[in-house]
Amino acid sequence: MPQSLGGAANAAKKMLTKFRSRNWTPLVLVLPLLLLPAKAYAAGGAFAVDDVEIGKPGDCEVDSWVSAASNHNIIAVATPFCVVKAGIPVELHGQLQRTRTDGVWDTGGTMFAKTNLIPVEGHPFGLGIEGGSSWDLITGGNTGGYFFVPVTFQLRENFRVNLNGGWNYDNVAKINYATWGAGFEWGFANPFKLIGEVYGQLGRLPAVDDGSVPPDRSIVEPRAQIGVRFTPQDKIDIDVIYGNNITGENAHWLTLGVNWQF
Repeated sequence: MPQSLGGAANAAKKMLTKFRSRNWTPLVLVLPLLLLPAKAYAAGGAFAVDDVEIGKPGDCEVDSWVSAASNHNIIAVATPFCVVKAGIPVELHGQLQRTRTDGVWDTGGTMFAKTNLIPVEGHPFGLGIEGGSSWDLITGGNTGGYFFVPVTFQLRENFRVNLNGGWNYDNVAKINYATWGAGFEWGFANPFKLIGEVYGQLGRLPAVDDGSVPPDRSIVEPRAQIGVRFTPQDKIDIDVIYGNNITGENAHWLTLGVNWQF
């Protein structure tokens, strides 16, 4: 789950500090990714709830997407990754993310790795593990880290359920969160797939300097998104996704993503 949930969260929190110094009320608290995204989640792309699958050693992919919110905020992400043999196959990801929040642009990066511990095929469920760390690429400071465990149940040939549970550390606010997520993937009509998910994190709210401004509860409230994936050929996916509160704010988001395997 990094919505990833990563760079956008930390960029937003840096801007929150600027807003407070001007006695502005912060409008955005973007989650680091387990959530958001901000990485290649679920069946790839801008989904927050991950499955257990990884490719074979030597496989590579670039996932990219742009998300625009009803409040005019923007997130743009590019995530290249490759599978290497490190005793067992491991996906190594590097992510670059640009965000615009209330007219202010920022840049973040995340490095993370994922491996499969129990494959779905031939087992009642699949099990994996993923973890990573994020940086503000303007200041160079570390902004947090995360890990989580995805579990996948293949209920039918064209339908699976993914469950996630993990931990996220916000190094800016110095807060630990428990993270969770649940989603489904339904191949309802080839070459189309419907993907839906709910997810969130549990923990205390960030402190607010100005006592007249209540803390933003949306950072610990559940959120959801749903999308359609079109796969015109085996190595290309095109995603159109709609979500509410997908980055920890009360806004509607529309995402267009393209994932390319090579």
